Order: sequence, then C-alpha cells, then structure tokens
Amino acid sequence: MTPRPQREQQTLDRIEAYRRRKATLRDERITMAHGAGGKATQTLVEALFLEAFRNPLLEPLEDQAVFPVNAGRMAVTTDSFVVSPLFFPGGDIGDLAVNGTVNDLAVSGARPLYLTAGFILEEGFPTTDLRQITQSMARAAQAAGVHIVTGDTKVVQKGKGDGCFINTTGIGVIERPVDLGASHVCPGDAILVSGPIGDHGVTIMLARGELDLVSDLASDTAPLNGLVDAVLDAAPGVRCMRDATRGGVVTVLNEIAASAGVAVVVDESAVPVRDEVRGACEILGIDPLYAACEGRLVAFVAAEDAQAALQAMRSHALGREAAIVGSARPDPPGMVLLKTQFGGSRIADMLVGDPLPRIC
Repeated sequence: MTPRPQREQQTLDRIEAYRRRKATLRDERITMAHGAGGKATQTLVEALFLEAFRNPLLEPLEDQAVFPVNAGRMAVTTDSFVVSPLFFPGGDIGDLAVNGTVNDLAVSGARPLYLTAGFILEEGFPTTDLRQITQSMARAAQAAGVHIVTGDTKVVQKGKGDGCFINTTGIGVIERPVDLGASHVCPGDAILVSGPIGDHGVTIMLARGELDLVSDLASDTAPLNGLVDAVLDAAPGVRCMRDATRGGVVTVLNEIAASAGVAVVVDESAVPVRDEVRGACEILGIDPLYAACEGRLVAFVAAEDAQAALQAMRSHALGREAAIVGSARPDPPGMVLLKTQFGGSRIADMLVGDPLPRIC
C-alpha cells in the first residue's frame, strides 16, 4: 500500500480530531440563545441530549433519523413550533408546522406520508383562531400529500403559555437508492441554494410591529418534497440537503462543514437575497445569511451534477431563483469562508446570540 503524502495525512488527522471534538455545556440556565439554532443550540444538543441518548441513529445529528424496515427504509422527524405572532403574511403556525416537518423528511430523500399533531393551548385562546390554524394545517397537508393521523391536546392555565404551541412528528419512506447526509460531502462538491433567503425571518420581525417598516414581503413557508424529487431525479450526485430554518443558511453550512470535515467557501454575491430582506437586515444589524427560511434548501452536489441539479431546481416553481453559491474544499476543515464582493474573504461562524427569537 502506497503511504499517504505527509500533508494529506496531516489534513486527515485534523479532520478526524475535529469530528471527535467534545462539546461542553457550561451554562447554568437555559437562555433564548439555546433555541436559536446556533452555537448555543449545538452545544446543548451535543453536550446534553446526545450524551444522554447516544445511539447510532441519533449520532449523525441530521434533522431526521433513517432506519431499515423490512426490505426498505423509513425516516422519522419531530419538531415543535412556537412562532410569534401566530399569524403572519404568507402563513401561520399551522402551515408552518406541516411544511417544516415535511421538509425535514424530504431533504433525507424520503417521501413524507404521515404526521402527528400535538397542541399545547393556553386557557382563553380563541376557538376561531384555533379553527383557522387547523384549517391551514389541513390545506398544507393536502398540498404536501400527507395525512395527519393522530395527535394530542393539552391546555395550560392562562399566563402559563403563549396562545398555541404545536408539536409534530413526521414519518416517510425512502424509495430511492439514495443515502443523503452531511458525512457524504466531499471536497469539490458544489453548493446550491434553492432561492432567495431570509424571507421568513424578516417577515416575522416585521409582523411583530416592532419596526416602523412597511413591506409586501411574505414568508416563504412551503413544502419542498416536490422540489427535492425533481433534483434527485435529475442529479444522482446529490450528497446532502438541508432546509435552512433557524440560524439561516450560514448555520446549515457550518453544521455540514463540521460533520463532513471540509471547508465551505461561498461567494457572498452569488447568494440570492431580496432587496427588501437586505434592507431590513441592514436596519436590524443582522446578516441575511443568518435569517431564517421555511421554504428554501441548501444542497451539496457532486461537481459533475451541479448544473443538472440547478436546472432541476429552476424548473420547479419553488426553485426558479436557485443559484450555485460555492463549493466544498479540503482545508481548513470545519470552517465556512465567505468571499466578499471586494475580493477578500471572511469567516462566517455559527450564530452566537438570538437576534430573531421565536421565528418558527
């Protein structure tokens, strides 16, 4: 066997060391940052939940677990929705709950089939609002081709909740011979984003009425299973897909870079962002790359299949503004670098605080 060149072996050693890093939870109290999807969330999940529940299905820390059943494979995911306000331009907590769960299944290559729905309601919550939310869920489920098959309802005393929280679990079947996940990403893979980012996060902030801004912007909440099907049909070299929700695109890129042990290099000017989102983010003092989406995905695709994947996205109604935004590199492992319009580069770390709380 030919020995590996010294530099290549050193790189592999660094990647392995990065993958084996151990998170430490030093916080004595849970803060809003622990629910933001960034560094604090990652530390909480890895240092507390993963340590307590560790098993082979959980360890990849994907948005769903994939497991064998008889001669096939299934996927299961769970999510909770605490968005404020409950109703916003483009959607409400009901369709958000359905779409978010469907999307976590779809990006694993699964065909979503069934959902559960658990409601935590505050005493005094208007039944007219609850009816509107459930009707919205029913429409979203029909559009995504899934059925809500079981559920639960709990009521807490007035002042002990915030109107309505929803928990969902989704089950899907993987019918294609695909194995998607961050660990499959390789240096040289292209990175695609399926459309303009940040619409949902900024829409929620504007809907709260805390800013003196008026905009026609609406949430991008939508089921992505049809778009995923189109991409997988066209591009067998898809390595990994994630829907960019809490923490936005940069958080997804950091998670994948860490899991794959690769560097991620993104051309900042290539990332599609609406003018309204960019303008609102400038006022808020945040980067659009950290703003949440609810109908956009990030895909890592083998370089030879990148154009086919891009065309497949653009042929679908939810991907007409898709773009190739960067690529995976071998070094430095675990880092996300943004190439700026001025020809330089900067590190894009995971979200530290919580600039946009309770957006999903």
